[in-house]
Amino acid sequence: MNKPLKLIKIGNSTGVILPKEVLARLRVAQGDALSVVETSDGISLSRADSEFEDQMAVAREVMARRRNALRELAK
Repeated sequence: MNKPLKLIKIGNSTGVILPKEVLARLRVAQGDALSVVETSDGISLSRADSEFEDQMAVAREVMARRRNALRELAK
């Protein structure tokens, strides 16, 4: 699928309107969260996984607390 998208002004920000076909392929609706990831091919949009985000928050907390131990293990 190759669809040109138009950027629009939304307050002090810039937004894009996704066609309903794109929303259907992403399996998202208005109000859902998307995850934006930079890849070697460009930018990837996917439906946000709240369980994954919760797990990553816990992992970041552990890594911050155990920073020195992890640094030693990496040597």
